Amino acid sequence: MRFNVFKNTVLLFVFIMISCASKAKSKISLKNEISHTKKNDSVIIVGANQTDNYLSFLNGKRVGIVANQTSVIFKKEEITVIGTDPETNEQSVVHVVEKDTMTHLVDSLMALKVDIKKVFSPEHGFRGRVDAGELVKDGIDTKTNLPIVSLYGKNKKPTKEQLEGLDIVIFDIQDVGVRFYTYISTLHYIMEACSEQGIPVLVLDRPNPNGHYIDGPTLEVKNKSFLGMHPIPLVHGMTIGEYAQMINGEQWLKNGSQCDLTVISIKNYTHNTFYSLPLRPSPNLPNDQAIKLYPSLGLFEGTNINAGRGTEFQFQRFGAPFIDKTALPFSYTPVANFGAKYPKHKGVVCYGKDLKNEELNGVMTLKWVIEAYQNSTDKSLFFNTNNFTKHAGTDKLQKQIEAGLSETEIKTTWQDALERFKETRSKYLIYD
Repeated sequence: MRFNVFKNTVLLFVFIMISCASKAKSKISLKNEISHTKKNDSVIIVGANQTDNYLSFLNGKRVGIVANQTSVIFKKEEITVIGTDPETNEQSVVHVVEKDTMTHLVDSLMALKVDIKKVFSPEHGFRGRVDAGELVKDGIDTKTNLPIVSLYGKNKKPTKEQLEGLDIVIFDIQDVGVRFYTYISTLHYIMEACSEQGIPVLVLDRPNPNGHYIDGPTLEVKNKSFLGMHPIPLVHGMTIGEYAQMINGEQWLKNGSQCDLTVISIKNYTHNTFYSLPLRPSPNLPNDQAIKLYPSLGLFEGTNINAGRGTEFQFQRFGAPFIDKTALPFSYTPVANFGAKYPKHKGVVCYGKDLKNEELNGVMTLKWVIEAYQNSTDKSLFFNTNNFTKHAGTDKLQKQIEAGLSETEIKTTWQDALERFKETRSKYLIYD
């Protein structure tokens, strides 16, 4: 009887400790060795987690950090719950709870007495809450009181004055492996500016969730913009660290200069490793499905088709008021929400397609852009030509779609450039 009373008391105690944060005694220990896992449970250790491998670069240095909400160190917190037998008043271990936690890189380094002088923020801002394309302002981080220098406001390349007084710059941002995702353009400008000022760059590498394939049209240099600065395919299949090495090696920086670059590589990672992002890399990529579909649906950003912004299924659906609802009857109405203050066709019913359960892996497809164009009741409303060319990296794709070419026919025209890129890419790979 006494055992049952003790057992029930303990179970209640554990429930209270886990669910309600009871004031009962507990012992907490942290393991700074876990990041995110593959499906086979072998541990991926991102660059930021390998503090012992890069702290020596920072000791005694004045440090700048290019960071956003994804710049975190992953930890596993072990909570050992100590229970008390109410009759004997004896204590014993009742349960050990493991909980995944995250600490921002800036907070972690400051706790280690690293002399951080300022933070540089990319598109969407330091905390990752600013709409796509919206200017990011300079400011002060309220948590650390560090100055924040926007690289998506008055200037996208750090000025000499903004880098003044720094001995090293860390770049740690989660990318998704798509050319028009602007973090790699920010990487270029950081490397270029630091090269000009003789400041080393330390890249803390992270997995590319779309790193297992290469696809899409290759950018033509005449169409260079912040949505694509280099002659690479739309899906490049490289991590941010590998891409930094390519920028250096191909002499893409101004005047062919090279940056003093160090990459802290990921442990236990290959390009075929499944990686589920634990945090949104930007406001409108909320989950794995959106990230997987983004290379294909991102082309809608250069059209007047809504790609799910203003809904809870960003980049998992598409639609517009001028799409034939008899052909594509799925409907939704975009509204202002987190990450989309002014979505396309705000407050207007859009007809199109729901893709939240679509199976797509290892390929970018044109089928939905073609389908939307073919079913537009007024095709003159479809393309925003200049913006579409910037996203596609070529003016040929719009012409091919308008001419009625099939996806297979269009993709055939990409193949020679893709093969050339693969040869170039192979020189800079860190991972199998």
